[in-house]
Amino acid sequence: MFERPKSGERAVLVHMAAQDETDALEELQELAVSAGAEPVAIVMGRRHAPDPRYYIGKGKLDELVRTVRENEAELVLFNHPLTPSQQRNLEKELSVRVVDRTELILDIFAQRAQSFEGKLQVELAQLRHLSTRLVRGWTHLERQKGGIGLRGPGETQLEMDKRLIGDRIRQIQKRLERVERQREQGRSARRRAELPVVSLVGYTNAGKSTLFNALTGAGVYAADQLFATLDPTLRRLQLAPNLTVILADTVGFIRHLPHELIAAFRSTLKEAADADLLLHVIDVSDERADETVSEVNRVLCEIGADHVKQIQIFNKIDRIGDVSPRVEKDENGEVKKIWLSAQTGWGVPLLRQALESYLGGGVIRRRVRLNPANAGLRARLYEAARILREEPDGSGGWNLDVELLGRNVKLLRELDNLIAPTPRQESISE
Repeated sequence: MFERPKSGERAVLVHMAAQDETDALEELQELAVSAGAEPVAIVMGRRHAPDPRYYIGKGKLDELVRTVRENEAELVLFNHPLTPSQQRNLEKELSVRVVDRTELILDIFAQRAQSFEGKLQVELAQLRHLSTRLVRGWTHLERQKGGIGLRGPGETQLEMDKRLIGDRIRQIQKRLERVERQREQGRSARRRAELPVVSLVGYTNAGKSTLFNALTGAGVYAADQLFATLDPTLRRLQLAPNLTVILADTVGFIRHLPHELIAAFRSTLKEAADADLLLHVIDVSDERADETVSEVNRVLCEIGADHVKQIQIFNKIDRIGDVSPRVEKDENGEVKKIWLSAQTGWGVPLLRQALESYLGGGVIRRRVRLNPANAGLRARLYEAARILREEPDGSGGWNLDVELLGRNVKLLRELDNLIAPTPRQESISE
């Protein structure tokens, strides 16, 4: 059995696709560099279905063996998920480490995590992935022999490893539950203070952290690499003398984000799901921008954040020539797109003005029907809104005409979940 070496930086990249996917190969190269590897060669091919033994066919395997030897590579990176048996078979034939896409991303996350919660989340994802890779990992201890002096302790090494990993996973989950309770306390405090939450989301390396720094001056680490920042950061942002919001910088997304990471980072990504507004940061200089937008929206849907209002931020306009900062609105006059450069600061004031207008400006009028179970919401409306008229509905509930400031976004969202649009709903200037 091949003994896996503990180090190795010179890497051969393998990408197999049913059609031309140049952008996917470029992303693999970026991932490899971000992980600290040195790509020395690329093996490409077309395949509609993976080979059950090696993922690639026998001819392509021979080519890969030659490429590894000619380039003295110590590592092979597959841009695809491999089964445990495929990974073992490839390592046996190549005599070098073989890492699939999921393990590569997990390795990058392990390097980037700085906070206690981030490290726990990464370890949880790694252990969940490792637990699927233990099959026949200790073939010499899978069976216990009988006879005097040869009877085993009652547990194979494989079973022991599975048990230890399971115990560690449960420990991490308990710790993360405590961290999540602390996060929920923070969210509850923000809800009580009626502080709107604006969350930055987007594809990795779109410039979220740079924009976060431009708005808040937080000094969060930002670099031109994938997953430069991993841990979520929250800062207060003063938009006006009487308007403060919470700005959250979240982890970047990527195509085919491993399910282990989505599951492990669900509590972190909840900042996006609970936000009042999402700023979807898009690298306008990226040729595959439309594809990255679709991928981000797919992940947002998976974590339950697809219902949150979005403003698209087209970042890095300084890289595409004659483009000026601007704001684009829809037919209702609502801001939908903002073109800016977080690096140079062009257009950042336009974003601040849009946030102030959306979160703090205007008086919004609603007609709402509340049933007896909504008595608590009725009491909050009397505290935060102006009640123009209230009528009993004959069944213990109430019909109300209310006016409230646009900054009460959480309250507005609750009302919108209760109201079917009627001609009497309108927005008037403050």
